[in-house]
Amino acid sequence: MFKEESPNWLTRLDQEDIEFIKRFMLCSGSLKDLAQEFGITYPTMRIRLDKVISKIRIYDSLENDDFVDVVKTLVNENRIDFETSRLLISEYKKSKRR
Repeated sequence: MFKEESPNWLTRLDQEDIEFIKRFMLCSGSLKDLAQEFGITYPTMRIRLDKVISKIRIYDSLENDDFVDVVKTLVNENRIDFETSRLLISEYKKSKRR
């Protein structure tokens, strides 16, 4: 679907997130217009946008390490907390150096 030179963060987004970004751009970046299009409130739309932004930040900083990628994704999905993820990644990296 994407060219090889597509950024890592873009290729990792699911189709729903890509569609959201597309619709956001077609609304000229207006959350108000996008919220009306989706039939939801502005604050709800802002939360949705913040989640996509969070995913992009995480995916953009991934280290091409499957374990680290999974841990960061779990944080983004609120399945584990940030401090736990830091501990897991730190211990994992220590074990790899041995």
